[in-house]
Amino acid sequence: MFLHGAGGGGWEWNLWGGIWRAQGIAVSAPDLQPADAGLEATEWDHYRRQAAAWLAALPRPRVVVGASMGGLLALQAAADADALVVINPLPPAPLHTLLPAREWPARVPWRRHARLASTRRAMPESDPASVLYALRRWRDESGAALRAAQSGIMAAMPACPALFMASRRDEDVPAQAVRQLAGQAGGAFVELAGGHLAPLMGRDAPQAARQAVEWLNATGAAA
Repeated sequence: MFLHGAGGGGWEWNLWGGIWRAQGIAVSAPDLQPADAGLEATEWDHYRRQAAAWLAALPRPRVVVGASMGGLLALQAAADADALVVINPLPPAPLHTLLPAREWPARVPWRRHARLASTRRAMPESDPASVLYALRRWRDESGAALRAAQSGIMAAMPACPALFMASRRDEDVPAQAVRQLAGQAGGAFVELAGGHLAPLMGRDAPQAARQAVEWLNATGAAA
């Protein structure tokens, strides 16, 4: 199960999903849903409960994969998984203190304020078609959920095999935070080139997806 990052959707995993399916792995990439009262009323726990329920509904063996905000959700759900892969995950407490300082409004207007120029800046390693594809699909996000992550979310370290992947030039989640998280969890660590979105939608994303599935196959957790 793939969990997307803030402002995105299951579409972020299109490339990874194709590569993993080619290896015979069934893939699910749902969109996180806001609370019934709307995005401004959506708390972190709304997303956490969704991720836990989706994962529990899958047959075993279960692998949970998450990027950015979805990475922290995946870490919280990992107790019910047979393997964990996270890419540039928002780190749990106390490593959240390594995140750059940010302030989030009640509704983060990424959809409303989406522009081609800003999407290009966010995706410098992506080709023009990928940039345009993302531009048309960004969504607004819950500021409360992001503030909660910024303030520190607790997550137990996974007991299952875990792979932590970090982009060297990530300005949103420092690679050092992911490296320290991998050390605390006793997991494997892989450093990647590029920025925050590069492992999912950059030119080197296929290589990152293959690295992750090769690691997974080597663990035997998905067999």
